[in-house]
This record gives sequence, C-alpha cells and structure tokens, in this order.
Amino acid sequence: MAQLVIATHNRDKAKEFDALLGGLGIEIFTLDAFPAIGPILEDAETLEGNALKKARTVFRLTGMPAVADDTGLEVYYLNDEPGVFSSRYAGPGATYADNCRKLLDRMKGVPQRRRCARFRSVLAFVTPGGSEMLREGERRGVITEIPRGVFGFGYDPVFLPDGYKETFGEMEPGLKNRVSHRALAMEVLKPILQEYFKTHR
Repeated sequence: MAQLVIATHNRDKAKEFDALLGGLGIEIFTLDAFPAIGPILEDAETLEGNALKKARTVFRLTGMPAVADDTGLEVYYLNDEPGVFSSRYAGPGATYADNCRKLLDRMKGVPQRRRCARFRSVLAFVTPGGSEMLREGERRGVITEIPRGVFGFGYDPVFLPDGYKETFGEMEPGLKNRVSHRALAMEVLKPILQEYFKTHR
C-alpha cells in the first residue's frame, strides 16, 4: 500500500489530517512513527518556508512522500501578528491558552470593527521524484473578546469565522473540517495527492 508521512508531532493536527485525507486509500503516518525525528526548527520567515522545510526534512529522513503544514493567524490591527510566530507567540513552550491569553491582552479594548483577522494554512507536498508543491487555504473572521468553546486547538476559541455564529472552538469538528483554512488548503492539494498515488502504489 502507498504511504504518506504527515510532518507533525502535533496530535491535534494529526486528527484533522486524518479526517481531511479520508478516502485516499493509502497508509498515513505522522512523526510519532519516527521517534528519531525530533522537533524541526521552524526558523523560516514565511509559512511557505516553514512548510517546505518540514516536508523536505521528513522526506530526506524517511524517503517517503511527505506533507507538511504551517499555519498562522494574522490579525490586521496587530500588523498581521502573530503570523509565522503563531505557535510560539507567548514564548518558547507556550500552551494554546498562553497564546490566546496574550492575543486577547493585546486586543483589549479594540472595537469589533477593528478585530478582523485571517487564518492562513500552507501545505507543502514533497515527493521522491523531486516534485515540490505548495497550496494555501484562507479563512477570514474576527477575534472574539473572550475564548468560546472547548473544541479544536490553538486559537480556535477566539476566532469567529465570517458567516458563522460559532467560533472554531464551538464548532462540531466535522463542520470545522469542512470550512477551516486547513480544509480549504487540503481541498486544493487533495486532487494532486490522488493523482500522484494513482501511479505510485
């Protein structure tokens, strides 16, 4: 059976990828299957750079086609912060709650009309044949004044997507996996994966 590695140790992301990649008929691994591969330093200046670095590194170390994701929350009032630093906004070792707390502190007193933001998710696909592809998904919304909901992860409880009454943290996971930034990125990458694995079984 054809195999694909998702370049993440993050179990929350792994769950989303598992849902998003259903129906491909391939065996999917995360980095938990490769304990020798530790954290990959995300030191690029862009989401695209980090996604490519992770996918290239995992392909080099496993010899298997790899998909990597880098996602950032860009808040316009904060000049697109936290952006590429989203996962470590509150410092090294920050928890999801730490990052949300720092963001809400920075946005304290900012009126609703100025709380606009967007989530961007960039997916990189690297193959043994030397191909490298990038695809992106974007979801616009606003930052809430307090966290709402217990689902999801990261900034989900403080991000209210345009056109919805629930934050990502309040959404049932099945709905989020249809409308999120990562889902939109996978929507454009998945046909490429399907075509690749037709001839690489």
